[in-house]
Amino acid sequence: MIRDILRVSSRTILLHITFVVVIGLVISYAIMSAPDSPSIRSEKGLLDLTQDHIRTNPVKLDGDWTFYWHELLSPEDIRNRIEKGELPDRYINIPGSWLGYPLDGQELTGEGFATFRLLIQLSEQDKNERLALRLPTIFHAYKLWVNGELLAEEGKVGQDKSNTIPQLATKLVFFESKSDRMELVMQVSNFHHNRGGITKEIELGGSNVLTVRTKLKIATDMFITASLLVIGMYNLMLFLLRRQDRAPLYFGLFTLLFGVRSLLNGELMFTQFFPDFPWELQFKMEYLTLSLGGYVITKYFECIFPNYVSRWFRLGSRIVTGLLCVVVVVTPALIYTKLLMLIGVVVVLHMTYLMVGLAKAAIQRSEGALIFLLVSVVALITVINDFLYFSEWSPIGNTSPVGLLIFTIAQMILLSSRFTRAATNEERITRELQEANDRLTDMNTNLEKLVEERTHALSAAHEDLRTSYEQLLRSEHGRKKLLAYITHDLRLPLSSMLGYVEAVKDMVKPERNEQYLKYIRDNTIRINHMIGELSFLSHLETGQVEYHMEPVHAADFLHRFFEQYELVVLDAGLEFTLDIGGGKEQRVDSPILEMDEQRLEQAVFNLLSNAMKFTSAGGIIRLALAVDETEDHPCVIISVQDSGMGIPPDQLEQIFDRNYRYDRPSTDMKVEGSGLGLAICREIVQAHGGSVHAESDGKTGSIFYISLPIYTKNRKVTA
Repeated sequence: MIRDILRVSSRTILLHITFVVVIGLVISYAIMSAPDSPSIRSEKGLLDLTQDHIRTNPVKLDGDWTFYWHELLSPEDIRNRIEKGELPDRYINIPGSWLGYPLDGQELTGEGFATFRLLIQLSEQDKNERLALRLPTIFHAYKLWVNGELLAEEGKVGQDKSNTIPQLATKLVFFESKSDRMELVMQVSNFHHNRGGITKEIELGGSNVLTVRTKLKIATDMFITASLLVIGMYNLMLFLLRRQDRAPLYFGLFTLLFGVRSLLNGELMFTQFFPDFPWELQFKMEYLTLSLGGYVITKYFECIFPNYVSRWFRLGSRIVTGLLCVVVVVTPALIYTKLLMLIGVVVVLHMTYLMVGLAKAAIQRSEGALIFLLVSVVALITVINDFLYFSEWSPIGNTSPVGLLIFTIAQMILLSSRFTRAATNEERITRELQEANDRLTDMNTNLEKLVEERTHALSAAHEDLRTSYEQLLRSEHGRKKLLAYITHDLRLPLSSMLGYVEAVKDMVKPERNEQYLKYIRDNTIRINHMIGELSFLSHLETGQVEYHMEPVHAADFLHRFFEQYELVVLDAGLEFTLDIGGGKEQRVDSPILEMDEQRLEQAVFNLLSNAMKFTSAGGIIRLALAVDETEDHPCVIISVQDSGMGIPPDQLEQIFDRNYRYDRPSTDMKVEGSGLGLAICREIVQAHGGSVHAESDGKTGSIFYISLPIYTKNRKVTA
């Protein structure tokens, strides 16, 4: 049906638009003129209800109320005045603000305080019945007496701003009139808002009827509010799932804004939920939602129908909305509430501008434009009525939540249709692509098999070439590194040996030839050993050494190491001790390391050998095991401690370098070795994911630590 409407001529569309506007206005004025209770008005402070049965047919207390300006009188004060012959001579029309009320040749402002009084003559059948008064929000603090009894109080009534506490709330009070004459006295003060007084209708009727009406209004407000909030959250979730489309974002924000505003109007559910919420902040929230509404709906419209909003309008909307929001935030309610009509004009101008754009889009048969336009007319009518109502120019109550709910539901349908259409197109395209792909697959099956076989063969050949190249590259790198090591480290001992050979050849000191030959032999053995270590170190540094890792108990590893080298250390005249904490039963529960046992044994032996070289006979070497759980990742620490000559603290960072070698000049101990053991140890430990460092004060020996991460995988352990 919608597609048929979109196909009609532009003239027909304009006729439809005109018809909807006229019908909407007629309906609104019909509702405005249709009374929902008997049309009875008070005259000169007296309301005659002797011919009415208000227990079943509640009435609104409209008409003339006695008005005492700048006086806060109790029922007893008024009674005393009347007994003295001081009859009231000033009346004010209710509902209505005292703003603009003529008094002594001047018009009153919205600030001030006053007392209102109304006498009601009840029928005999309403006397002694349980009645109720339904009190709206009264600007902005009041006290109410019925027949001399204080029944209701909101905020704190005072004669100046410092003694007045504003509060807004709707209330239903119950009472019984013992006589057929009822007196209402209400004190009202306002120093915080542009308008003061009883601006909304007070209803009088039977307690049951008014209770049902109140509950229905609360239920209606809750339904509208919950619907707006749920729809708003739903659209924000849609935006979070698909951020390319900003339409759900602005629509969700718009719906949430007016969902919150509906809590602040009507039955004031927000005040019922949060009775201690600050009055000023509550009003700022209400006015901010109004100020932002036009801008947010413009952004939403721009997402739905691009290129229909001019750049100048966007800029002007942003500036005006920003200025209004700043005024609402930084000024008190007494100032920004005077801008209500200006805010209303801005919002209406936004909606009118958008409706012109919608009319153009509908004429151009843009999808969804006509529906958008029709519901926008409904929303515009209800919004205009609300601004007129809050300015006391319309008798119809708060209607914008209903209009906005209708608008929101229609937009939900529009957005859902867009998502559905996009999903349908995606499914159709996917299906067509799948069918085309199936056909191509059937046509190229043999070709794909051939390509797959050739590709597999090429991949295998490429992998072999890559592996060979990497091995060759590592070998070449290792060769260059080994050549550099040999060139650097063997130049000095070879030069020294050459000098001794020349000395033997030239018979420089024939009596020392045997000593020279022994030195040449020992140096040749040491150089041969050094070449082996240099070769192994270059392989370690270039990653050419393979590790066969397996989980092993750390305590068992150290125990085997100790048993293997205990005699070697003892033969060197040193004491060798092992500290792994407990016997064999406790070793079963010791931490587990993932290691290449042969390589790690070589690393520990290098530390042990280093300790033996620098420890004099009779010294002690201690091999220990500990667990460090202070870090984020627990680790096992293997330490080798000696009682030797120690290492200067300023050289502890250098001892693991390949070119480092330290001989303490103050000792006669002869230390032999290539100086590569610690560098090899560091490479092996780092390959196990650990680290190695040393501690020494330079006088009383050294301690070398190997830190290795604990193995945590649930695997079979080799003990």
